[in-house]
Parts: sequence; structure tokens; C-alpha cells
Amino acid sequence: MVVARKSLAPIGVLLAGGLILSACGGDDDNAGASASPSSSASVPQIDAAAFTSDFALMKQLTGLASQGKGKIGVLLPDTTTSTRYVQYDAPYLKQAFETAGLSPDQFTIQNAQGSASTMQTQADAMISSGASVLLVDPLDPGSGAAIESKAEAAGAKVIDYDRLVTGGPADRYYVSFDNVKVGSLIGQGEVDCITAWNVSKPNILIMNGDPSDNNAKLFAQGYHSVLDPKFTDGSYVKVGEPAGTWTPSVAATTFQQQQTAHKNINAVVTPNDDNANAVISVLKSNKTPAKTFPTTGQDASLPGLQNILTGYQCGTVYKPIYLEAQAAAALALYLRAGVTPPTTLVNAKTTDTKIGKDIASVYTTPIWVTSENMNDTVVKDGAVTTEKLCAGAVASACTAAGIS
Repeated sequence: MVVARKSLAPIGVLLAGGLILSACGGDDDNAGASASPSSSASVPQIDAAAFTSDFALMKQLTGLASQGKGKIGVLLPDTTTSTRYVQYDAPYLKQAFETAGLSPDQFTIQNAQGSASTMQTQADAMISSGASVLLVDPLDPGSGAAIESKAEAAGAKVIDYDRLVTGGPADRYYVSFDNVKVGSLIGQGEVDCITAWNVSKPNILIMNGDPSDNNAKLFAQGYHSVLDPKFTDGSYVKVGEPAGTWTPSVAATTFQQQQTAHKNINAVVTPNDDNANAVISVLKSNKTPAKTFPTTGQDASLPGLQNILTGYQCGTVYKPIYLEAQAAAALALYLRAGVTPPTTLVNAKTTDTKIGKDIASVYTTPIWVTSENMNDTVVKDGAVTTEKLCAGAVASACTAAGIS
């Protein structure tokens, strides 16, 4: 989803690694910021790799929930750059908190509807009403950092949710997927699709996400790590890399302009399903046949999955949001209770290049979804229903993919 970005979100064996992380050790500067004298034996040792779609692990945190004080506030950015925040994040976070034993008056989840000033107002209200922990998924790093600094000044702990808030407080935490891995999956998906669809002399347009979004930079780092060697050895041609965006209408216009300027474009890296869908709309209007012009995506959105089944998108990065939501909720419960979160949960570090500090992080692992594994991933998880996925003209493609 991308998101944007998302960004969406089968749980497989979580993969270790990533270009910007290393395992957190016992000497982590952040880990002890809110520590209590509780012995490790009395603190649940939740593992970031152990969350499941039934939210069962959250029940082990009811003791922490009863110990904690103050409210947990969640600030989500919008409903337009990715459908994930309404469709997945908000309900999954609610389920995680409630499964752990919080009552509805002990947490609040709000969406800023694309307005940084609205998010600031929402944050101020949360802080005034006694929030002891804030989860912040900002619209931009500057406004996010301002919110987090104000929250910490009021005594609240802060967690970057999904996007790193570059320039935020050094002792904050970060919960996300391994976003460099997201990008490398997109890059490898493009490579595999070019081969499968027999695209000769690939001339690739790279379309990035919004440059103000740190996730977009990490996605680009990932797919460039796969594609740049092919540009260097001449097996692929990089036609261009215009300014990035998370707005589908802008992505469509950019793609049309690039196609007009470069008639040789025959593949495109698109960083999420919404932007891919915008490009695919242009391709369809140009009568481009299926399985001839590779596009990529992430978020496992309904349009993205249908575009995969009908042969207009190579695949999508599925980020099981229920994993990220539970990880964030669990971390918030540790901080709310004044307890040091275990290194089995805080399993990584992410460098904030703006402040030159490593931020204690929780990473969950994304999955590349194609028509071949769609039934065993997003459909099995209930991220999409077969009734919606296989409606109308997509029905025959679902049957061919073993989805019923």
C-alpha cells in the first residue's frame, strides 16, 4: 500500500536481513528509555515473528494492558494515497488493542484525511486527554517530527508507524515492514515478469513514490539494487526516472508524458497498486494487450490483485497489515506499562540519516504475490474475499489461478 504506500499486507518464515538493519542487542540505547524494575521473567517475551492472523499472541499482553497508564493514540495520514488505512490498519489496530484487554476509552485511532494541520490538532487533543503513547504515521517528516517532539515534551512515548519520521526524537521507536526488502521484491518481480512475458529489449521507466516519504526512498533503494546491474551491463535500458508521487492522477499524467517522449518504453516499475492501476488505465486506453507491458505494485489492493489476474500487473507486495498492527500495538503496550520491550520484538535498527542516529525498530516481512500464490496468501488470509476478487470479467482468471 504504499503504500504507499504503503503501500498492503500468509505468514511465512520471516526473513532476516535488510540493508539498513541489524539485530538489536542488550545495549540498545533506546530499549531502556522507559524501563521499569520488572524482571524479565515477569515480562512477556513477545517475538515479532510469532504474530498470527487470529491475534492470539495479543492475549499474552493482558497483564501489560492492566499495568499501563494513560491512553494510546494512533494518527493515520489519509484515505487517498492508499486504501489500506481505512480497510486494514484502523480495524486491525483496534482488534489488537481490544484482544490485549484495552477498553475503547483507553485508545483512539484517527485519520487526518490528508491534512497535516488536522493531524497536529488530533495529536494535541490526544496529548491533552492523557495519551501516554502516540503512534504516528505522518503525512510528511517535518510535521511528524513536530508532533513527536511535542508529545515527548508532554511525557508521552512515540512510535513511528509504517513510515520513519526522519528528524524525530532519537529515543523513539519504529514499526514497519522491511521496506528495502519491499523494493527488492518489486525489482525482482519486474525481472521475472519481463522474462515470463517475453519482453525483448526491455526499456524501463522507473516511477517512484513521493520523494518526501522515507519509505519511497527505501523502496527505490531496493528495486535499484536489483535493476541497476542490468542497466549497467546493458541487458536493460533505463529510459527515465521522473519525479515521484503517490497521487494516481499525477502518476497517470506523468506516464502519458513519458510515453509521448519515449516511444520505446515497454515496461515500468510502479511502486504501489494505485499508481500501477493509473498506468494500466492508460495502457488499456491505448489498446495494449495483456501480458506484454510489465507493471509492478504493492499493497495487495483489490484492483491490483485483479490486474495481476488479468495480466496487466506482474505482482504486488503483500504486507500483512495484521502483523504490523499487532507489532505496533504490542510495542505500545510495553511502553505504556513502562516496561522495556524485549529484543525478540524490537528486532532491528533503522538509521535516521537526518539526525545520524539508529532508531530501535520492529520489522515484519513482506511477500511477493502473483497469480500462482494468491490463493495461498491474500485469499487464505481473508485480506480479500473471493466474491469481490472474482467478480465479473475476472471470474475465469480466478478459475485459472485455482481461486474459487
